[in-house]
Amino acid sequence: MRNSRRSGQSITIASVAERAGVSPMTVSHVLNGTKSVRDATRAAVMRAVEELGYVPNAAARSLASARSTRIGIVYRNAQNAFLSAMLVGALNAGARAGAQIIIRKCDDLSAGAALEAVTALVRSGASAILLAPPYSELLSGNPIIARLGVPMVAIACGRALPDMDVVGIDEKAAATDMTRHLLERGYRRIAFVMGPASHSASKARFEGYGAALAEQGLAIDPALIQLGDFTFEAGLAAGASLLDSASPPDAIFASNDDMAAGVVLSAHRRGLRIPQDVAVAGFDDAPIAVKIWPPLSTVRQDIDEMADQATERLVARHRAKPGEQEPFRADWRPHRLVLREST
Repeated sequence: MRNSRRSGQSITIASVAERAGVSPMTVSHVLNGTKSVRDATRAAVMRAVEELGYVPNAAARSLASARSTRIGIVYRNAQNAFLSAMLVGALNAGARAGAQIIIRKCDDLSAGAALEAVTALVRSGASAILLAPPYSELLSGNPIIARLGVPMVAIACGRALPDMDVVGIDEKAAATDMTRHLLERGYRRIAFVMGPASHSASKARFEGYGAALAEQGLAIDPALIQLGDFTFEAGLAAGASLLDSASPPDAIFASNDDMAAGVVLSAHRRGLRIPQDVAVAGFDDAPIAVKIWPPLSTVRQDIDEMADQATERLVARHRAKPGEQEPFRADWRPHRLVLREST
């Protein structure tokens, strides 16, 4: 491909527009999210960005100060308790370090949309990016991420990533511990409501559930597994399917608290007592865990502390001198079980 990898300094919005066959204004709208464009147009622009290796001008991002740090956060659901805790941690650390926090919404859970959102944040002045799942998994490995030239840290990611730092918990160990608790309470038909496949933590939590069953010589029963997407509605549907089956479970472990709350409502609608007829457990220790009845047993992971630590890491990486950067690493924070009336 002719001249497809020219120096990043020689690539302009006009270059991208010419390659994509659109106007420079359209390229700007795609990269900054300032106006809706057709999917085909967006795809053509992002393909041109990748082919040409276009990145925003680093000098333009740092006009205010060579040492200023603006941390960008991509989010999806503003009502989500995870986002609230993440923002609290990022804002606390940012205030200590004199860093700004800027956010950008991204409803489309695709790699292309996530890349657009991060690129727009960088063009808006972000000098570092804090990523929640699944955006970290969607973006890791994309060559444009390295060319953007800003540090990125992922939180609550179920595995280490090769091109960014990770701050999280051992998701598999945490799910193993909760499943062990249910087994120790005498439950044997333990159902599991999975999270979306796009989250690496979903796989790790399912593996932890299976590992605890295997310790007791129990096999995973496919009839006791339900797919979910971390929403209350998914838990409601999963609970209905499990509790209306010919051989219902005696306990249900949902991959997050929102889905567990949906399971609890499904049980209440059927006149079932919790935990006498069916125990329910969740994951995260979100505010909803103590707003339902009975209060929910769950795995506690401190999202605000993760975000605080991740933000500190971003500030340090952004302000480090050339040659002082450390290798990427994953830091696993402690988790704990919070046992309440639901089990």
